[in-house]
Amino acid sequence: MPQQDQKQVAVRRADRPGDLGWVVMAHGETYDQQFGWNTDFEALVATIVADYGTRHDPAREAGWIAEVDGRRVGCVFLVAGDQPKTAKLRVLLVTPEGRGLRLGTRLVGECLAFARQAGYEQVTLWTVDMLAAARRIYQSFGFTLADEERHHSYGHDLVGQNWTLDLRAGTADGDG
Repeated sequence: MPQQDQKQVAVRRADRPGDLGWVVMAHGETYDQQFGWNTDFEALVATIVADYGTRHDPAREAGWIAEVDGRRVGCVFLVAGDQPKTAKLRVLLVTPEGRGLRLGTRLVGECLAFARQAGYEQVTLWTVDMLAAARRIYQSFGFTLADEERHHSYGHDLVGQNWTLDLRAGTADGDG
């Protein structure tokens, strides 16, 4: 017999009206509440999302929304990078309401499966060192730290990090 409090969890494409606006709003609100980041961060997310919304190539770029009981609680996007065979993982977020359900892992998994199907050889991402839960997810998929740099952004001193995943690697233990 199912539990009364069991949550309905889903990950779907970010293709419904309101999805793109929610991504921007959720990032702005969540990062303000958790870290005190200013609206410069929300503006960056708005630019990423607007570029995706107006120019994305559906064969090579996609976004996903995680839902709990029909409510948006997470997102991630995969967009083309600066090199033809490189993609960027962007705007991964799971709101406090959606945490503890492994939705970040599911979102990144969807993103990387799509990247492989689209023919990418490498996926990169930028994050900051204080986001430990996200970093653990990236590392679990085999991302490695490429470089890091201190900077002042969003009203705070941060350490930005660039991470890379080689999709051509055969297995996680290096046999491929």
